[in-house]
Amino acid sequence: MKQTALITGATSGIGKECAIEFANHGFNLIIVARNDTKLSLLKKEIEANYNVSILVIVQDLFEEDAVIKIFKQLQAKNIIIDILVNNAGFGDYNSFLESDWKRQENMLKLNIKVMIQMVYLFGSEMKKRGYGKILNLSSAVALAPGAYMSVYYATKAFILSFSQALSEELKGTGVTVTALCPGPTATNFEKAGHMEDSNLFKIFKNANAKDVAKFGYKATMQAKVIVNYGIATHLLNLGTHIVPKSILRKIMKIINGRPPIDK
Repeated sequence: MKQTALITGATSGIGKECAIEFANHGFNLIIVARNDTKLSLLKKEIEANYNVSILVIVQDLFEEDAVIKIFKQLQAKNIIIDILVNNAGFGDYNSFLESDWKRQENMLKLNIKVMIQMVYLFGSEMKKRGYGKILNLSSAVALAPGAYMSVYYATKAFILSFSQALSEELKGTGVTVTALCPGPTATNFEKAGHMEDSNLFKIFKNANAKDVAKFGYKATMQAKVIVNYGIATHLLNLGTHIVPKSILRKIMKIINGRPPIDK
């Protein structure tokens, strides 16, 4: 029987490419997002090229109990999730005290609460079965504090820390956790996060989402705990070890650049 991968935020960018990559390796898919049209188009595209089955779940992850609804729907269909890919998330580029609070709250909810609840529910089932793999999308920015993107950087640091700790807890259970830390990647992420003016996406060459997805797939199947993709990630990783934190904070502030206007 084919295994099944569940992917959140599957309609674009790394999430979409992860769906294609897992299908390429014979996985059936559960693809989750709130855009019905884009999910349906992705389903048709993948099924036209790969011999896999795909279940579309149209779900706004900002809704209360969204994760529970997904979990219960799959339980009712007796679908076992072998691979969980927590890709859904977004960022923001602004001075924190001048930012929209609801947007910051939603960022915390999607980037952190939804992610850990997915892991809690589906990870528990994996542990009972003695097999499963979890891929959490962190980021290069998890390695340093980032002025003008403070909440986003902090959420990615949370994902990185949480993934490492959980991977240690699950040793010997048959369940593995991988944190993928890519640098700036060519998706619509920067536009959605109002980051077009940030130096972060100007200084470093954007990675290709397809390449990041392939890299993440391989790392997940090899049960690696932390994987860094791209020069930005490797430079930040090196910098956190050799640059004093007081200087690192200033460097990241310069890299991000002050927002041109308060949004």
